[in-house]
Amino acid sequence: MEEEADNDEKRSGTSRQMTTISQHDFGFSESAQTNEAFSISIMENIEEEYGMFVWPCSTVLAEYVWQQRSFFTGKSVLELGAGTSLPGLVAAKVGSNVTLTDDSSRVEVLENMRRVCHLNKLNCKIMGITWGEWDLPIFDLQPSIILGADVLYDSKDFDNLFTTVTFLLQNTPGSVFITTYHNRSGHHLIEYLMVKWSLKCTKLLDAFSFMPSSKSSTLTGNIQLVEITLDDQQ
Repeated sequence: MEEEADNDEKRSGTSRQMTTISQHDFGFSESAQTNEAFSISIMENIEEEYGMFVWPCSTVLAEYVWQQRSFFTGKSVLELGAGTSLPGLVAAKVGSNVTLTDDSSRVEVLENMRRVCHLNKLNCKIMGITWGEWDLPIFDLQPSIILGADVLYDSKDFDNLFTTVTFLLQNTPGSVFITTYHNRSGHHLIEYLMVKWSLKCTKLLDAFSFMPSSKSSTLTGNIQLVEITLDDQQ
């Protein structure tokens, strides 16, 4: 028993040692700083969960939220598959009413989201949502903006994701789903699913077209940002 306790303590200590806090700046530049500039601190632990690390798609989506902050101010925002929640936290910082969500079974990720909100002194609602499942809380959600960074990662999850996204878009007329993803081989499947669920792309941007040079220099691969809405003509 003592040996088991020692092993548990060692694992816990190792986990704490692997946890780092990264800082993400918005509104700062080499030549100027706006009065609205701020930083977000994120607790990361790559060894624990892939949902506890800030991936490039999250950095890109967070920057887009910052640049479009006048559009986000005062809006109801929901982030799907939030993980470390950087885009949602930026939305909260610029005045959105934010709900952060991740898979209901990922208890450690949801708890880390609470810790990160507390660290940044932001009041966001935390909720477990499993894509494609109809738990009662989802029926009360009416976000005008849905965010998702790198949620188009595993093609086996695409149908459940689009089921949930379509329901949320239908629940709030005029709402939009904004997502960033690596342009992998699944791109044509994404187009097929948009048609299947009567959705349409209203904006498609390459990340390098709007990312500041200080941030784009750290990006790898071809990252796209897309805005998706209901296709009212179908």
